[in-house]
Amino acid sequence: MTLESNLIQKAEFNPKIKTYILITIAFFLLITVIGIPILIIWLLGLGQYISKRYYENISCELTSHHLEFKKGVLFKVEKTIPLENIQDLTFIENPLLKYLDLRILKIETAGQSNPKGSDMQLIGIIGAAEFKKSVLHQRELLKTNERPSFNKSETSNEQINRTLIEIRDILNEIKNNKTLNP
Repeated sequence: MTLESNLIQKAEFNPKIKTYILITIAFFLLITVIGIPILIIWLLGLGQYISKRYYENISCELTSHHLEFKKGVLFKVEKTIPLENIQDLTFIENPLLKYLDLRILKIETAGQSNPKGSDMQLIGIIGAAEFKKSVLHQRELLKTNERPSFNKSETSNEQINRTLIEIRDILNEIKNNKTLNP
């Protein structure tokens, strides 16, 4: 069963993501003894190249049924999360994110594969609060459209009753035939 999904909103990402990635990885390289020699290479150009490629490859689209996300440089990740599975949308800030005017939007789903983490983290969406509202609004629209109406379940119950009556009648015929023809 395939549902046709229409694009509702495409998230735009802040170019300051490149600076955030560069500084964050440089910090982790600095605090490790082994990472200090790599830090020099990172700051001399590799960091800018990888940060730029990450920014170019990141995208997020809200469709009528899903949230679709793509990211990665060497290892690419594509995730499609059904809107009905989204349980929580959380904003995360830290001093570096605040300085760069960025936010992380953390998406948690029902039955997520990693119980300690989130299913998806979106860094640096421009207008993150509005994007969050759009996702929640679309999720509610989807949930209200999928609720079964009372008439549908009544029709379904009538069909089940009719089928059960037919089965009962067939069993009675078989029983009567056995008693007549021993």
